[in-house]
Amino acid sequence: MKKIFILAIILVCSFAAQAMDISRVEPTFWWTGMKNTELQVMVYGKDIGRSQVSFEYPGVRLKEVVKVENPNYLFLYIDITEEAKPGFIRFNFSEGKKKVIKEYELKERISPMGAQGFDASDVMYLIMPDRFANGDVSNDILDDVPIERDDTFGRHGGDFAGIMKHLDYIEDLGVTTIWLNPVLENRMPKGSYHGYSTTDFYKVDPRFGSNEDYRMLIEAIHGKGMKIVMDMIYNHCGSHHWWMGDFPSSDWLNHQEGFVPTSHDLYAVMDPHAPASEVDRLVDGWFVPTMPDLNQRNAHLATYLIQNSIWWIEYAQIDGIRHDTHPYADADFLAHWCKAVQDEYPDFNIVGESWYVSSGPLAWWQQNSMLNEQQTNLKTVMDFNLMNGCEKAFPVDGTGRNPLRALYEVLAQDFLYADLANILIFLDNHDTSRFLKKEEKTLDRYKQALAFLLTTRGIPQLYYGTELLMTGEKKDGDGNLRKDVPGGWPGDTVNQFEKSGRSDMQNEAWDYLRNLLQWRKKSKAVTEGKLLHYASDYENECYVYARISPEETVLVILNGSDKKQTLPVKRYHEVTGSFGKGKDVISGVTIDIEKDITIAPKGVLVLELQ
Repeated sequence: MKKIFILAIILVCSFAAQAMDISRVEPTFWWTGMKNTELQVMVYGKDIGRSQVSFEYPGVRLKEVVKVENPNYLFLYIDITEEAKPGFIRFNFSEGKKKVIKEYELKERISPMGAQGFDASDVMYLIMPDRFANGDVSNDILDDVPIERDDTFGRHGGDFAGIMKHLDYIEDLGVTTIWLNPVLENRMPKGSYHGYSTTDFYKVDPRFGSNEDYRMLIEAIHGKGMKIVMDMIYNHCGSHHWWMGDFPSSDWLNHQEGFVPTSHDLYAVMDPHAPASEVDRLVDGWFVPTMPDLNQRNAHLATYLIQNSIWWIEYAQIDGIRHDTHPYADADFLAHWCKAVQDEYPDFNIVGESWYVSSGPLAWWQQNSMLNEQQTNLKTVMDFNLMNGCEKAFPVDGTGRNPLRALYEVLAQDFLYADLANILIFLDNHDTSRFLKKEEKTLDRYKQALAFLLTTRGIPQLYYGTELLMTGEKKDGDGNLRKDVPGGWPGDTVNQFEKSGRSDMQNEAWDYLRNLLQWRKKSKAVTEGKLLHYASDYENECYVYARISPEETVLVILNGSDKKQTLPVKRYHEVTGSFGKGKDVISGVTIDIEKDITIAPKGVLVLELQ
């Protein structure tokens, strides 16, 4: 018996010595029937790069095996032809007597509910998941990082279940699309509640839920006729990403030896006078020490990132992507990435965060730009210039002459853009001071600004809490811009998701916004029509513009002064000429537009012409 026992130990030890370890395979699975038939499979495990690889699977062939500097990685490039059927590929890895078989699943593509894209018919509602609602307290703690709701920089516990619980609230408000700040794993030692320090590109953060929970949330969003936009970051990852300290190659990161800050000089990438070194300072530098900068010029990393976005589109059925810090990444990679996604999903839309305060640089980044000799393939840009214009046009103190001219001057530069419909417009977001200020005592500024946002050109984006009159200043820290929604947490004494939990002023604001949003869905003039506007002048300090489609004409009048104004209709004859009346969408009152129009101080009229 003793000899048998010793022999068994020898056999087990011999088998262990011959076994090979594979700890990760990414993407975790793929699909048949993709337009791009080439797939990169990254295999990670101790000394896996020393092995030989083989497999037999009908319709699939091994194109190339790439061994890199680090023997713990292998990159397999395979071709999945039209003849390939769903099933499991058995990858055989061998090195001498060491062998291991790894099954890799090819799934069948489902009829897509997602990949719809978003456009000017949509209104986007931006949510920071950690701060919206906590629907499942069981997933709050990970790695002993506590929930600290009193700490504006701490984890607060919001999750997918909390968003799911309040989908009726979001739907009733009238938005059509939900944009979530990043949901991928951020397994950082502390904080990173915001989601911008990815530590695993193929897993959602367990504090929000599982990958399957994410899919279920998206399915529920689609079931309500809404869309979902996923926030992605391919400029950098988190400093605790699983590959830190064991990179595939010495050029996986920019400045892989350690932190070198980016210059943040966003103009360098388009500056005709900039030397290459200035572009490098922007693109290769790290955003912050905890966000190592990815080198997308590494071909294997570039393919890895492109496939990652396509994997999430196919797996989770997302409808669009908002790409963070767009100008900070390699421009050639970005163009290649956007093109690869468009080729696979023609209706899909990517919006790039390009933080410029003038129209020229924003237009430079949009695809088919006459300002850029290189094709960016980026369909949509974020209009920070118009956001700044709104701050000037709707001053908190009400001082200054003719403030609304700021809107006119921004929009008068629209000749620079290749596609006016695909510009994301907003009053604020998670990185800026809230548009609303706590010292405001009336809704005049709120009503004017939201009426403008929802009736001008582009794709409007609202920041969660705007409907509840949330405030917060950038100077007080980013956490102050990202407050919890009262009522989203068990034990909250006030529930602002319900009318009874809101103040009279909040309910007036909520109802006003809901009225505009629900009307906007049906207005072809606003969602599809052209924009015609008149210069705001010192005579009446009003800004007047129209949205015109074959089916409908909408005339919008904003009074920038604190005095009642009377406008001569004859000036707007190109718009009003064949119409006799206009029904105000906000009040429901019908106005005679065959004679001069009177508008209240700081007033707004949104007239459907009849």
